[in-house]
Amino acid sequence: MRSKNYNYRLIFLMMNFCFVSLIAQKRQSAFIFPLQNKHVHSSSIIELPNGDLMACWFEGSGERNANDVMIKGARLKKGDVIWSEPFLMADTPGQPDCNPVLFVDKNKKLKLFWIVVQANRWETSILKYRESSNYLKEGAPKWDWQDVILLKPGEEFPETIKSEFSAMESRGLAWAEYALEYETMIYDAAKEKKKRETGWMTRIHPIVLPNGRILLPLYSDGYNLSLVAISDDQGKSWKPSKPIVGYGNIQPSIVQKKDGSLVAYMRDNGDSPGRILISASKDNGESWTAAKESDIPNPGTSIDLIKLKNGNWVMAYNDIEDGRYSIVVSLSDDEGKTWKWTKQLERDDNKKGSFSYPSIIQTKDGKIHVTYSYKTSKVEKSIKYNSFNEKWLKGN
Repeated sequence: MRSKNYNYRLIFLMMNFCFVSLIAQKRQSAFIFPLQNKHVHSSSIIELPNGDLMACWFEGSGERNANDVMIKGARLKKGDVIWSEPFLMADTPGQPDCNPVLFVDKNKKLKLFWIVVQANRWETSILKYRESSNYLKEGAPKWDWQDVILLKPGEEFPETIKSEFSAMESRGLAWAEYALEYETMIYDAAKEKKKRETGWMTRIHPIVLPNGRILLPLYSDGYNLSLVAISDDQGKSWKPSKPIVGYGNIQPSIVQKKDGSLVAYMRDNGDSPGRILISASKDNGESWTAAKESDIPNPGTSIDLIKLKNGNWVMAYNDIEDGRYSIVVSLSDDEGKTWKWTKQLERDDNKKGSFSYPSIIQTKDGKIHVTYSYKTSKVEKSIKYNSFNEKWLKGN
């Protein structure tokens, strides 16, 4: 009798025939698991030391208000074309688990960062992580350790918010003469120790600096801004950076420039018109400039950005202002000054599809891999996987 896994792979291979037919071409595309009706979102992809790929996402009947939400994962073995059957990565009973992020440290330990949405509110989320040294076999990793990451922003947190907002042109954003201005409300909330120590959420891969420092990008829906968790001891302890202040700048994706400075590209969770927001750091992520608008459209959804081995930058994002029905990848050869090449990953001209929250990496062989949430109807949802090289991006 043939195994359940064999039948799963045979059916899935037939469904993903488009992937197999593209093997000889420069771009490959496939669903990680068959289209289904559960809510699946916020994927993360990583290359394992043996060349396999691992992806994870959250899955359930909803998001923060659905207590059945869990973290699922799958593997793509090196040289294979079909992802494994999904397996459980994390599940906090009775609580939503969301926004998973995968990371392999210099000691080849696999880390899974994610949030548990306490009280079904984003702003009270708890930041957690798991660690595994036994994760190369089939199925879920064998977890060695699990803990909560507690950040304690000090008095520099509200003071930085106050000073940065003061230096920026106020947008007001008040609803009546008796209403407090937006900046005042955020500053007052920042002075409360409990609020500023909770609700920091994951979304984008960590970045490792040449000195070994790990920067884990974080954001808060409560404050509608971002900061970075900093570790100088391989994740044993973490401290917060000063906040990245702006109007709705969340979910930062960080790259390091040739001069050593850092740049964070962020989702625009503020007012229209939507634009990718940018901040910079010259002290290895300790402090950041106020977030400023770029000229790149953003419909209030996540982006991801990496630096390739040759120094070029690649960004995956929604290139429109009015939805998530189009997702592209763009290439820059001048550290983000211009984005000369852009290729479409998905587009629904009827504006009914939703393709969002990309996760992007470059593997040791030079290939670029992107996963993202894929939805065309209430019963057609999955995580989509794409693989291509830089030549494809340049149209060669």
